Amino acid sequence: MSPSDADRLSGLAEWLRCPVCGEPLEPAGRLRLACARAHSFDVNKRGYVTLLAAGTKFQGDSAAMLDARDAVLESGAYAPIAAAVARAATGTRILDAGAGTGYYLRAALAEHPDAHGLAMDLSPAAVGRAARSSDRIHGLVADTWQPLPVRTAAADSVIDVFAPRNLPEFHRVLRPGGTLVVVVPRADHLAELRATGAMLDVPADKADELITTAEPLFALQTREHITKALALDPELLAALVGMGPSAHHARSTPPDDVLTATVSVDVLRFTR
Repeated sequence: MSPSDADRLSGLAEWLRCPVCGEPLEPAGRLRLACARAHSFDVNKRGYVTLLAAGTKFQGDSAAMLDARDAVLESGAYAPIAAAVARAATGTRILDAGAGTGYYLRAALAEHPDAHGLAMDLSPAAVGRAARSSDRIHGLVADTWQPLPVRTAAADSVIDVFAPRNLPEFHRVLRPGGTLVVVVPRADHLAELRATGAMLDVPADKADELITTAEPLFALQTREHITKALALDPELLAALVGMGPSAHHARSTPPDDVLTATVSVDVLRFTR
């Protein structure tokens, strides 16, 4: 193992605890992590580790969904969201829960040149892409709904963009005074596509509900509304529909005459 490989393995281990017993994980030879109770886990050669609980049944995003998401994100359609997330994040250790391929995490790291990140997602394909995209990103395949295999107070910031939220675990893995950044869609987000039945509806009060739910654990600091008008071509239209949950549940294909759509989200910044 080269020194750089050893450093990268050590950097990954610094984030993690054993999913079996909760003890810290440490490097245990080439591409292997283990805890003091001899539970051990292989690290993928692409630089990430899978720490899923036995019996996990949720399925991560497919390669086709990831390709569609990359097409949307690289088009700049969600660039204002990424910029807002990057501004809101703080510190040098940033955990992205539901990271996908790492787009928002890379934006946060660009805003904070001394920071390193952990991309956590249920999809091994997504985490592999995120870990390969930057030598400042470590990768973790894990289920947000379960106790996280992340050490207590390991993160200065947790970011969560259009992803499941485990608020008690986010509270645990954040240091005291740490930052939680959550992005939730508004009811009018991509409403032009939802009106065709091609995408799932969004409840009108998602942000308010989250603020109320988070109140025992987090203090709301800022709430920023991000909106942007998108001009749609057939490729972007198909990618928007294909990149998220609607790819599993869409009721119809959007008609070709949908020429514009509105990006509309709330970016919420909380303090632990």
